[in-house]
Amino acid sequence: MSKARLVIAALLTEHLTPTEIATRYGVHRSWVYRLKARYDDIGDAAFEPRSRRPHHTPNTTNPETTARVLELRETLTDQGHDAGADTIRWHLQHEHHTALSRATVHRILVRNGAITPAPSKRPKAHTPASQQNNPTKHGNQTSPTTASQAVKTPRSSPG
Repeated sequence: MSKARLVIAALLTEHLTPTEIATRYGVHRSWVYRLKARYDDIGDAAFEPRSRRPHHTPNTTNPETTARVLELRETLTDQGHDAGADTIRWHLQHEHHTALSRATVHRILVRNGAITPAPSKRPKAHTPASQQNNPTKHGNQTSPTTASQAVKTPRSSPG
């Protein structure tokens, strides 16, 4: 049983105050009031998780500007010109008096499928150290002096 159901059950059956319920279940008192109001309005649907998505996004680019970006992309491509985000941005500023950032133009093009993403580089294959052709790894020394052939030089005494 969810905590929300326990809280509503305690409110309705045990007739506890929201403050007592908040203390007992370790929740905030204002949440108990909000849950009760939502339960009174919509019933058992109050226990279902709700979307956290915003109702509107005030900073979205308006559809007319998006259409103009896509139209410029198509026109410039048909004429054989560069149709990247920087070029489209320049045309928007100088011909249509619309200021957009380069990133915004690029996002519009990607979102509408006007740009196909380039494939990422394939990582180099990993070769274990034991299979590498490295003469100094794993005791495969090829130098003329080995540990048994090393010449010990006497230390000079101070003085």
